[in-house]
Amino acid sequence: MAKIVVLGGSFGGLTAAFELRRLLGRSADITVVSDDEKFVFLPSLPWLIIGKRRSGDITLKVQDILQPKGIKFINEAAGRVDPDASKVYTAKGEVPYDYLVISTGPHLSFDEIMGLGPDKGHTDCTFTLNHAVTTAQKWKRLIEDPGPVIVGSSQGVSCFGPSYELAFEFDAELRKMKMRHKVPVLYLTSEPYLGHMGVGGLGNSKRFIEDEFGEREIKSLVSQAIDEVAPNEIRLKDGTKLPFKLAVIAPPFKGVPAVASLGNPRGFIPVDKNYRNTKYANIFVIGVAMAIAPPEQTPVPTGVPKTGYMTVMMAKTAAAAIAAEIKNEPLPSPQELAVICLMDMGNTAAYMEARPVLPPRQKSVFAKSIFVKSLKTGFEKYFLWKMKHGLSNLP
Repeated sequence: MAKIVVLGGSFGGLTAAFELRRLLGRSADITVVSDDEKFVFLPSLPWLIIGKRRSGDITLKVQDILQPKGIKFINEAAGRVDPDASKVYTAKGEVPYDYLVISTGPHLSFDEIMGLGPDKGHTDCTFTLNHAVTTAQKWKRLIEDPGPVIVGSSQGVSCFGPSYELAFEFDAELRKMKMRHKVPVLYLTSEPYLGHMGVGGLGNSKRFIEDEFGEREIKSLVSQAIDEVAPNEIRLKDGTKLPFKLAVIAPPFKGVPAVASLGNPRGFIPVDKNYRNTKYANIFVIGVAMAIAPPEQTPVPTGVPKTGYMTVMMAKTAAAAIAAEIKNEPLPSPQELAVICLMDMGNTAAYMEARPVLPPRQKSVFAKSIFVKSLKTGFEKYFLWKMKHGLSNLP
């Protein structure tokens, strides 16, 4: 019986595990290793920050959704991977594998910038449930004691959507409370222009974001690198000092330490078209852990985003390749990697689609519609239901 270990219990890890069980039945021993006991619907964390969601609304217990499928769960962080011995090591011991799927997400590298981050620094973050809960508390304090807000992304970030969402949502909420005039909002980013998003722009994204920010009086600074953060002040590499009462800044992304040795200098791991590691044939890599070369060199380093939609596509491709190999069947042809995103804008929302994800593209859409806001809410409920029942084969 093939032993398959999946590192990570989020979008990619759970989808891969469910797909492997669906494709291989009980002929495979599948284990998920993750230090997080909860699956978090990450796209809803900006809503949690502004008080539109509670933690229980957007989380599921990983053990509860894996157990009915006969998938083992080890609630431990992977300490390291030995690819030559085909073993994963955790605090509880070693886990051997015939196939390994790495879906570990990013290491949030706050330490690269002095004073950055909620744990040892002076800024907040949207990328984990605990960080979002802390940011929500800071948001409440800001409402009681208004002052400047900075939202954005530092150098080395490869996920820009949540920062754009928060800028729009903060603006909309402050206007509802009749206090927007008391809170200047600045969008600070490493992107070379608004709407770049690490993918060289998307359709009319540059003009779209510029116009929307202009209407809302959201100021912006692009192509910026942060030198350090002091209490209530961000200091840029060019010497500019930006005061703030609340700063929600995405940190640089790196590969997770347990698997970073398999990757490039930033710890992201190279793969082929089926997401198989280019050196070890029994290791597959999906989501943020995978290396994708940026479409262009930017003055300040930016990474290519790997959204939930993209990660689920990768997980299905990798699982299909593993299953085919185990059953001695031809490898299926992978789909071209595309992206669909729904961006909340407070009082409306935007639909984004790119096929393929990097230019030149066959299809590129960036459009605003109040309908998209309802679509985003509906998708949240649908995806949580889908994960709860392990229905990875559904769209």
